[in-house]
Amino acid sequence: MKTVLILFGGVSSEHDVSLLSAASVIANLPKDKYKPVLLGITKEGRWLVYTGSAENLPGGKWLEDASLLTPAALSPDRIDGGLLLLTPGGVKTVKIDVVFPVLHGRNGEDGTVQGLLQLAGLPFAGCGLLASAMCMDKAVTNTIADKEGIAQAQWLGFGRHEYEKRPAELLEEAAAIGFPLFVKPANAGSSVGISKAKNPKALRAAVESAFIHDNKVVIEESIDGFEIECAVLGNREPVASVPGEVEPGSEFYDYEAKYLSNTSELYIPARLPEEKLEEVRGLARRIYAAMGCSGMARVDFFARKTDGAILFNEINTIPGFTSISMYPKMFEASGLPYPQLLDRLLSLALE
Repeated sequence: MKTVLILFGGVSSEHDVSLLSAASVIANLPKDKYKPVLLGITKEGRWLVYTGSAENLPGGKWLEDASLLTPAALSPDRIDGGLLLLTPGGVKTVKIDVVFPVLHGRNGEDGTVQGLLQLAGLPFAGCGLLASAMCMDKAVTNTIADKEGIAQAQWLGFGRHEYEKRPAELLEEAAAIGFPLFVKPANAGSSVGISKAKNPKALRAAVESAFIHDNKVVIEESIDGFEIECAVLGNREPVASVPGEVEPGSEFYDYEAKYLSNTSELYIPARLPEEKLEEVRGLARRIYAAMGCSGMARVDFFARKTDGAILFNEINTIPGFTSISMYPKMFEASGLPYPQLLDRLLSLALE
């Protein structure tokens, strides 16, 4: 039996979603093959091993009983092979076989934790340091998609210092793409801080709002289309799932629609002709390879209503694993149930 470290929480705007995902992962983990060790990162950045029920993770209830919490740290020293428990009686070592980081957004999905795990010599599910960092940055991802000749929305990216020097020029350049426009923090993740601007005044406000979350902003053309997603799994020879379709319950597929409400309609497979479904799967594998991904990622697209064109939107290296998340649902529809999916992800990590 393998000891798997489940990393959850994190100093991120997506902390609460991570708790939901982690509870779902733990509930579906094959108990005959894996022994879970739960390591939570609080919103303030404390690392605590939790020995209580995973049902208490959502809402932060896991923090209420101090007797179930032990301060801990991941040791970068490979001789230790895992966790250091900081107990009243001294430091104790807990050997770890494999890690499943269920950390969404900054300080978890962006290469920071992946770098620490690589230093520690611990195998982990998902992408490595470089792919995680590149996929987290929408401007970098869009640049690589352009280089690969993968069709996507028109876009513009710039940093805070550049904007402070010439705001009017950059706003004018963005407006030339044509309203409405989506304004996004380049590195916030999961629709946090995204606004839809319908005029120049709203555009300026949206840019300033996005800068609250990041020092780089990406502005994109609004595509009138269907939101299509595809799950990818694998290392050297990745496979793509049956694509799914999201019909948002709000104006766009925002943070609340993704994780907290049941107002969005999900269709698996997506309501597209068979040749378009195959095109989505091929493009998903192509961007996955171009970004240097391994383990897993969810690749999002638009199917434009006017001509059916498939346009790349973004890639997520630690997709949601909640009860309403598309990544496990799409693989389940592809013949890989949730527990087997987790087993495959951990096997890929060990590979």
